[in-house]
Amino acid sequence: MTERPEGAPPQPQPQDQPSASPPVPPPGQAPPQTPTQAEIPAHPAPAQAQAQAPTQAAVPSAYPYPNPQSPAPHPQPPAGYGPPVAAATAQANPYGQPPGGYPSGGYPPGGYPPLGAPPATGAGGRAVLWALVGAAVASAAWAGGVFLLGKDDTEADLRGYRAKSDICPSVDYSSFKNEYPEEDDAPVNNSLKHAAIDQSYCSISLKESSSSTISDAYFSVQMDLHKKTDPGPEFTALWSEYDQRYDDYEVEKVDGFGDEAYLITEDTTSGDDTSGSRSATLAVRDGWMTYEMRWSAYGSSYDNVSMPDVDEVVEWLKNDTNATLDNLRESDGI
Repeated sequence: MTERPEGAPPQPQPQDQPSASPPVPPPGQAPPQTPTQAEIPAHPAPAQAQAQAPTQAAVPSAYPYPNPQSPAPHPQPPAGYGPPVAAATAQANPYGQPPGGYPSGGYPPGGYPPLGAPPATGAGGRAVLWALVGAAVASAAWAGGVFLLGKDDTEADLRGYRAKSDICPSVDYSSFKNEYPEEDDAPVNNSLKHAAIDQSYCSISLKESSSSTISDAYFSVQMDLHKKTDPGPEFTALWSEYDQRYDDYEVEKVDGFGDEAYLITEDTTSGDDTSGSRSATLAVRDGWMTYEMRWSAYGSSYDNVSMPDVDEVVEWLKNDTNATLDNLRESDGI
């Protein structure tokens, strides 16, 4: 073994794995330095950013996309809280979220308006506001008018007529007694009294003689007093178009009875053959009072029954209607 001369440095000992030594720069040249994340400018110029791209690629970052941007030093709070903050100078991230997420962990600064935002105050907002105000004023005016004027309480125009529970004594059918002299000692009376309508009805059996076992003809009178609604339109529709029901009916409008009156007749007999039916009805409306007087008779070849002509019965109806209506105006009510 050769002895180490005095003052010579000690000789290094061999190792299992030599350690890597950094390269030694040439004399007079400073060693290279690796820039840190904090030293990277926030807004590099395009040429400068391109020259620094290899160095930035070597900077470790948790953001998986290229060209990450540093978060703004002072993130803007959500809209509606605190004083306004100047816009951040950092370039907007093309992927929608800065590295590390938003400071609040929720919505981006100023991205969503606060709940309960006031309506627009422009021309459109004012138009909607005035429309709502106008609707409210009109509704209030209508309600006030109904309250002040009240509902329509039109009084029924009954022309002095009175409904009766036993109307038969007020019915005049004297014109029929020459043809049907036998008196009916048990006429039928029906009546109805209601806040909307009063109704009186009478049915009388007509017989030619006491030997008649059944009625030779049927006769009835009905009077309705409409106390809530005007019966005019429905009365006109019912009686003026009565012939729509059967081809055998004929309708004629007649004068001299109340406000309007219609005569409805039917005759299914022919010549000397009295088998069939004959009928006649006089319907009258006087104000809100409606009235009908009816006559009908039926015959067959097996019965020895004579029926008066319809034209003759029509004159009887007209005469007895005038007398009966006078009685119903003068009589006491139900």
